[in-house]
Amino acid sequence: MGELGAFLDGQLFGYLIVFARLGSALMFMPGFGEMQVPTRTRLAIALVFSLALYPATPVAPIQPDNLVTFAILLGLEVTTGLWIGLTARVLLSALQFAGHQAGQVSGLANAFAPSLGSFEGSTMVASFLLLSGVTLIFVTNTHHVIIRALLYSYEVFPPDTLLLGDMARQIVKAASASLYIGAAIAAPFFVMGIILNLGMGLANRMMPALPVFFVAAPTLIAAGLLILAVATPSMLHVFLGQFTGWLGSFVIP
Repeated sequence: MGELGAFLDGQLFGYLIVFARLGSALMFMPGFGEMQVPTRTRLAIALVFSLALYPATPVAPIQPDNLVTFAILLGLEVTTGLWIGLTARVLLSALQFAGHQAGQVSGLANAFAPSLGSFEGSTMVASFLLLSGVTLIFVTNTHHVIIRALLYSYEVFPPDTLLLGDMARQIVKAASASLYIGAAIAAPFFVMGIILNLGMGLANRMMPALPVFFVAAPTLIAAGLLILAVATPSMLHVFLGQFTGWLGSFVIP
């Protein structure tokens, strides 16, 4: 009976260590940690994932000597899991930034929408891109890549280590990369804005009596919606490529 109890205790403690990392990561991971998913559902998903992936992780059944040691192990795993989830969420914000820029250029910045993806003050274009990006994660089976990345994280970040300096540098690089990706995928709207505003400015110089604002506003909106319809597949493809590339290495060059 004593050996069975020790075995069960080791399995339970090992499972809690795995749950600390995977649960923390899934709490913010795009697709799994969205605001629209109820908290109990997210907790249940994390519990089931941890139970299913526990045999595939290198975490062995452990029996900590005392609660302090166990608390330190939990803290290390929670920190690693939070870093994975928050960095993924930072990369997802590239779609939010691109949507805001597209809305500003095309005159749709005041068309607000319900907040999605834990971002406040979302516009309709930003919410559309975020929802499309999250949907594409499941449509293209990228959620399988996320699960594989969570298992791969044990090779990059062993359970008993915390690379705090590297994590801090990488999350700063992720923020910079997110800004770059957002600006890159919103580039068609920047080009459209320059061309249309330049054309309207020349038209106003040639015809001073022309009500430029009333002519330019519907033109900008129509052109913005047209470019959004044409460019959205490429925008999402670029984002998904960058996101899956990071999941495969956890490194931003």
